[in-house]
Amino acid sequence: MHQYPQRPRPDDQSDQPPASEPHEPRRSRRALWISAVVAFALLLGGGGFAAWKLEWFSANGDSVSFSRTPASAAPDAGKQSPGTPPAPAKPTGDPDVLLPTGPKSDFKQTAKLDDGTVIAKTRLAGAKSGFEGDVWVWTPKEYNEAKYEKSAFPVLISLPGGNGFPSNYWADRSLGLQKAIGEGVQAGTSLPFILVMPVLNPDSKYYYDGADIPGQPKMGTWIAEDVPEFTKANFRTYKSRDGWAFMGSSSGAFVGMKTVLQYPDRFKAVIASGGEIVPDSPLWKGHQAEMDANNPEKLAKKLIDSNGPEVYINFQVGTKETGKDRMVTFQQQFGKGPVKTTIRDIQNGEHNGWHYVRGMKEGSLEWISKVLKGPRPEAG
Repeated sequence: MHQYPQRPRPDDQSDQPPASEPHEPRRSRRALWISAVVAFALLLGGGGFAAWKLEWFSANGDSVSFSRTPASAAPDAGKQSPGTPPAPAKPTGDPDVLLPTGPKSDFKQTAKLDDGTVIAKTRLAGAKSGFEGDVWVWTPKEYNEAKYEKSAFPVLISLPGGNGFPSNYWADRSLGLQKAIGEGVQAGTSLPFILVMPVLNPDSKYYYDGADIPGQPKMGTWIAEDVPEFTKANFRTYKSRDGWAFMGSSSGAFVGMKTVLQYPDRFKAVIASGGEIVPDSPLWKGHQAEMDANNPEKLAKKLIDSNGPEVYINFQVGTKETGKDRMVTFQQQFGKGPVKTTIRDIQNGEHNGWHYVRGMKEGSLEWISKVLKGPRPEAG
C-alpha cells in the first residue's frame, strides 16, 4: 500500500525526503546564512571544507539558463540584417531531434554539484491539467558541450515517494542521483540523462495515484502531458518514445510504471523501486472503472492482448524491505510479450532513496541506458 501523509507506514519512514525543499531567501539573508556556515566550519578547523560548502549554495536563487543555441544550425546564420530576429535553429541529420519549442521557463538555482552542473526550479502552470506546481531540472555537463549542441538528450522523469509535495526529494543533491548519472557517463555505464523532477501530488493531505481521479486535481495529466510538454519547451529532446523514461521510488515508482503502461507510444521504460504495484488512493471510492484504468496489472494485460509496443520495467528492491513478492507475482503474470520485466535485488538495501540510487549505480542505470537513445555528437 502507498504511504498516506495522515497515516504513515512504519516501514516507509526512511522514504521521507532527506531534507526539506531548498530555501530561497533574499540575498542579504542568504549571505548571512552562508557566513554562518563558513564561520562554523572554520571553528572546526575546516577552512577548505567551508569554501567547498560555500560553493554549493552561493548562487542559490539566481537565474539559470539551460539554453544553448546552435548558431551553425540556423540557415544563413550570422547574415540577418540588424534588428532582425535570428531564424530558429534547426537540427541537422537525425529527424528525431526536437529543439526547444518554447516558451522558456524562468529557472532559479537550488543546488550546485561538484562538477559545476546545477539543479534549478521553476513554477509550471499545467495547460492541460489546470494544476500548478514546482518542477526541478538538472542537465548533465554534456548538454552544454559544443559537440552535442544539435543533439537531443534522453529524459528521465524522476518521481518521489512519501508525500511528493511540496518538494521532490530527487532534487536534493545529498541523495546522489545526479552524481550517479555523471559518474556513470564517465564510466560508460549511463547515458547523460536530463532529469525532470516534478511534484507528485497537489497537497500533503492525500495520495492521488498520479491519476485523474474524478473530482480531484488531474495529476495523471500533469505527469503524462504537462511535464513532458514543459520539457520539450525548454530542452533538446527526442520526438520518439526512445528518449523518454521514468524512475521513481515507492509511490513514485507506481506512477512511473503505470504511466509507461498507459502510454507506451510516448514512454519506453521505467526503473520502479519499492514494490508498489496497484492503485490504492482512498479517493477512488465510487470510481472503480477509472481506478481499473490506472491499474498496472490491467494495463499490462491490455498491452499483452493487443501486442502493443514493447515496454521495459526494471524493478528494484532492497533485501531488507518488503515488496519483492508483489514484483515476482507481477513478473510471473504479466512479464511476457511486449512487457519486459527484470528484478534487481539491492543487497542490504532498505526502503529509501539512497539505497535505490546505489541499485541504479550497480546496474539499473546501465540497464535503462541500453533501451533508450543517447545523444549523438555532431549528428543533430
